[in-house]
Amino acid sequence: MSLATTYSPTDVEAKWYQRWQEQGFFKAKPNPKKQPYTVVIPPPNVTGVLHMGHMLNNTIQDVLVRRARMQGKEACWVPGTDHASIATEAKVVALLKEQGISKTDLTREEFLAHAFQWKDKYGGIILEQLKQLGASCDWDRTRFTMEPDLTDAVLRVFVDLYNKGLIYRGVRMVNWDPEGRTAISDEEVIAKDVQAKMYYLKYYLADSFQPLAVSSSSDEANSQQLAASSYILVATSRPETIMADVAVAVNPNDPRFSHLAGAKLRIPLLGREIPVIFDEYVSIDFGTGALKVTPAHDLNDYELGVKHNLPVIDILADNGTLNEKAILYVGQDRFAVRRQIAKDLQEAGLLEKIEEYASIVQTSERTKAVIEPKLSLQWFMKMEHMAKPALDAVENDTVRLHPPKFKNMYRAWMENVRDWCISRQLWWGQQIPAYYLPDGTFVVALTAEDALQQAIAQTGRADLQLSDLRQDEDVLDTWFSSWLWPISVFDGFKDPDNADINYFYPTNDLVTGPDILFFWVARMIMAGIEYRQEVPFKNVYLTGIVRDAQGRKMSKQLGNSPDPLDLIAQYGADGVRTGMLFSAPAGNDLLYDVKLVEQGRNFSNKLWNAFRLVKGWEADASLPFVNEKAVTWFNARLQAAIVEMDDHFEKFRMSDALMTIYKLVWDDFCALYLEMVKPAYQHPIDAESLRHTTAYLETLLKLLHPFMPFITEELWHELAERGPRDYVTVAPWPRATAPANSAETLTSMDKALAIVAGIRAVRNQKNLGPNKPLTLVAKTDDPQLVTDYDGIIRKLGSIMEVSFADAGPAASVSFVLGTGEFFIPLEGHIDLAAERTRLEKELEYAQGFRDSVQKKLGNEKFAQNAKPEVLEKERQKLADAEAKIAALEQALKGL
Repeated sequence: MSLATTYSPTDVEAKWYQRWQEQGFFKAKPNPKKQPYTVVIPPPNVTGVLHMGHMLNNTIQDVLVRRARMQGKEACWVPGTDHASIATEAKVVALLKEQGISKTDLTREEFLAHAFQWKDKYGGIILEQLKQLGASCDWDRTRFTMEPDLTDAVLRVFVDLYNKGLIYRGVRMVNWDPEGRTAISDEEVIAKDVQAKMYYLKYYLADSFQPLAVSSSSDEANSQQLAASSYILVATSRPETIMADVAVAVNPNDPRFSHLAGAKLRIPLLGREIPVIFDEYVSIDFGTGALKVTPAHDLNDYELGVKHNLPVIDILADNGTLNEKAILYVGQDRFAVRRQIAKDLQEAGLLEKIEEYASIVQTSERTKAVIEPKLSLQWFMKMEHMAKPALDAVENDTVRLHPPKFKNMYRAWMENVRDWCISRQLWWGQQIPAYYLPDGTFVVALTAEDALQQAIAQTGRADLQLSDLRQDEDVLDTWFSSWLWPISVFDGFKDPDNADINYFYPTNDLVTGPDILFFWVARMIMAGIEYRQEVPFKNVYLTGIVRDAQGRKMSKQLGNSPDPLDLIAQYGADGVRTGMLFSAPAGNDLLYDVKLVEQGRNFSNKLWNAFRLVKGWEADASLPFVNEKAVTWFNARLQAAIVEMDDHFEKFRMSDALMTIYKLVWDDFCALYLEMVKPAYQHPIDAESLRHTTAYLETLLKLLHPFMPFITEELWHELAERGPRDYVTVAPWPRATAPANSAETLTSMDKALAIVAGIRAVRNQKNLGPNKPLTLVAKTDDPQLVTDYDGIIRKLGSIMEVSFADAGPAASVSFVLGTGEFFIPLEGHIDLAAERTRLEKELEYAQGFRDSVQKKLGNEKFAQNAKPEVLEKERQKLADAEAKIAALEQALKGL
């Protein structure tokens, strides 16, 4: 057999993935003889392509699914994509624009036809990319959140919740995306650090107001000055909204403004009069102590306005320009107005100063536009009804979060839950099943025909026709479809008692990011309890964010995110998978470094070359079994590692599970075991040793398969003749046994390997290469251990003879282990005179260094004035020097 010296992933990955699919290994169906294991993929957006976060998330899912499949479970990993209303609509609008077509030129049906064409062409790209990663999804079960059955499920749930009084229509403050021209959810808002400006504006007192004199008891110069002045200074970062002001608020306990009871102020430039209101919400110590109140454009201002019964003036159009209510700057963009109004205020003497400060702006994740808080007529869902049982499910560990530290975050969200804005001003998505009647009222129904019957019953008008009804133009928030995902992918709404939903629901494990713990995970728990009376999954594994070596989140804008497909092409899917998992503990961010992926590739090569070594051995059945100690030891190590791995998997410590098998293969199997049993060059190995070694390698391939599916399948088939369905991907997961005296075996081997390590240290110290034959003399109270492990000590230490003595021989170097001392004679191996000269020089230098440190520590002034950590450092130097002197003196005695 001739195998390449280096593993070439490109030669094997496509081959094995195709064969796995041809064999149907990823397909799952209800099987009462098997325990189900179900994972639903967090559906990536149809607009998406594979990025580093997807790589981490889906690798973890695949590891869990592949292991469950090997455990004999009916493993079902459901793939799919999310229609991503805002992102997809933006893509389609941009594509149409390139073709000279405006969305406004099209009917809704025409636009949707274009959108579905785009989705059919680009929407499945990320799923195909996941196959290159090795994702073992049941591709026959691929779902799409806007396919007919899933859309039907969404509409049914909307109607049901509306009829239960949990969905309503009303005017509320929402996150408004002026570029997408739609409300967006909180999770679609990204906070960005910016350098902003604070504008200090003069709000003059109305002509009719005469301020009261300040009492002498206030005794504050600034209060007297304010009372005597004709304006209040108000700081704002958004001067373009002053035309929407309806009041200026101050704290009633602030003596600077106590004289302003009943006062009215004039809005700068506009001149409209607004009242001064008093509310403890305003901080006395922040800014100028005076707050302009703009209820239409700030959530806190809105709540102040409700409390004080203030009017609401919305001056922003949906596209971010100023509307007619602004009176000034009508039709101009909000940021252009900000620049212009600053100039106009300055010229009018109404702008005292501008200061720069570090701030945060909220932006749209999809369009990158700056978000506007905006009062808008939208559809909302009441959350309190469902929040409590969903909170209880996590608190009592019916749903377990990994790591559990995220319970606090979950609790904080759920205990302060707000109603969910579920409507979006888009065309791409599930259109809200609400139908408006000619009189302005509406009905909610699953179909237009149902709506007509309701409308007739509601109005008593038998003459109403479908053409009299107008369906709501808005679509539902994308999350309103994905919160049903674990149920809808198994058609649990279409057919609530079908075989799939009864067998595969609830699912087992969900792998996702903590950033959508509330927005998706919590809502799925709510939906599961509401519609199946059962939580949708048992465990939630929360991944961290993939960051670069500087700790920055990876993004295209920063240019710090490598293309995952390029990494796969360069390092192989197995190398990338293991590289991602080497440092990916649950809930903690992964600091990505290309060295991790290189380490993964090197591990593939290590495994490949270990296989080549074993496969190159010829067995001789006539040879005695001489490697029993090595075989027994590695079996004990292997069984201990299986127990350790299973424990890590049970606790969702994926990175630790990988490191267990990594160290077992690299350190124990390759670096130690294979060296122990390896026959002499061009000599055969005994048949029994080869049989055990081959069996161990086969077990290691099984343990590695969930992490490194491609190379393990390749080596599995190269290792032995296999039947047509004999693949490692469906091989049984190894079960740990408890070998007799395993603890004693491991302890004894550790002692023998410590002797080997001592020999190798001497070789390195004296520059004695492994090809230079040495002898070992042991002075020990446990000669039996040395005798039992004689072969291993001689082979790994390149020792030609081991003997015992009560004292060390002349001209030797020794090392101590426990109560024993081991000597290596140097006569004939090194120039003893030169070695003595070298050691004496080292000893002289070490003694001089020790003396200098002692002198420094003996200096009373230094000892009194030096910091404790400096003194401790000097004492450690002294201890190190004395230890080195003792070692050198011992070495000289041996010569």
